[in-house]
Amino acid sequence: MSCDDCQDSIFKQKIGRCKSCMWQLTVLSLLGWPLWWFLYKDDISSVESIAMMFFCGAFTGLLSIHLLVLGYRKLNHLDEG
Repeated sequence: MSCDDCQDSIFKQKIGRCKSCMWQLTVLSLLGWPLWWFLYKDDISSVESIAMMFFCGAFTGLLSIHLLVLGYRKLNHLDEG
């Protein structure tokens, strides 16, 4: 899963490479945001609404980082051979 150049941390080894993580984050984001919209959009100051926004934001943010790093690696040919 990781290359020989990335010995710093497990985070740097897997970010942008872990396809199962990217799929899980995609599913969680696609399920979480509509769920928040239908259940909590009317009462955004409730604890449940704020917690759901933080969870969905975390899923979406981590997915965005994965996709940005994946794109960077593809453009710079860092994952070849």
